[in-house]
Amino acid sequence: MQIPWLEPHTPLPPPESAQKIGSELAGLVAAGGGLSTPRLTEAYRQGIFPWYSEGQPILWWSPDPRMVLKTADFKLHRSLRKTLQRFIHDPTCEVRMDCAFSEVIHHCAHSRRQGQGGTWIVSEMMSAYQALHEAGLAHSVETWVQGKLVGGLYCVAIGHAVFGESMFTQQSDASKIALAALVAFAREQGIQWIDCQQNTRHLTSLGGSEMPRSVFLSHLRATNKESQIAWQFDPAYWSALELSAS
Repeated sequence: MQIPWLEPHTPLPPPESAQKIGSELAGLVAAGGGLSTPRLTEAYRQGIFPWYSEGQPILWWSPDPRMVLKTADFKLHRSLRKTLQRFIHDPTCEVRMDCAFSEVIHHCAHSRRQGQGGTWIVSEMMSAYQALHEAGLAHSVETWVQGKLVGGLYCVAIGHAVFGESMFTQQSDASKIALAALVAFAREQGIQWIDCQQNTRHLTSLGGSEMPRSVFLSHLRATNKESQIAWQFDPAYWSALELSAS
């Protein structure tokens, strides 16, 4: 089996051409090609993302099935609901967007290295997503307590298509608060799905579910053509989560 090798100006193969390697690594589309902002934009518009480790070539993936969190299906468990109620009413706590993108992605890389003995957020990846952020296509959602960044996530957004990338926490529930804020923001903006790429038990517990790649791609083709959204968090958005519900 031969994986297509990309030169800098070679278009990505279609996601439907993705191959399966072994029993688990399903969805490999191509290798190589660099991580320029145009390349990343091309990839995300087609439902393809880079994922590789230090020492490997750049690998491009489009798994089938695809893990997605429908914002209407977000599970706000009782313990997180109570945490959010305390957070929202504490004047020393706030959610910010795009105030510390580089710090967030560095924390995400560091957290994964501690827990896994390695990270897919290699230095080349961090530089590429920083450039994507500067182009207005990558964003951070940040949990701040007493003026300190204690958790957050970063994502890619093209039109109304949002692709979750990674999270970190330095305080209990700080990353979950950032995710809840992203869901509240998404609901207010009319964003129906947040791409989670691959299945994990944690995402399932929060309401994520798998769907056929064909369904995901059909939705993506419509949503990534929408106009770009202003990434600013208003505390009024918390009402979209109905935190007062029992």
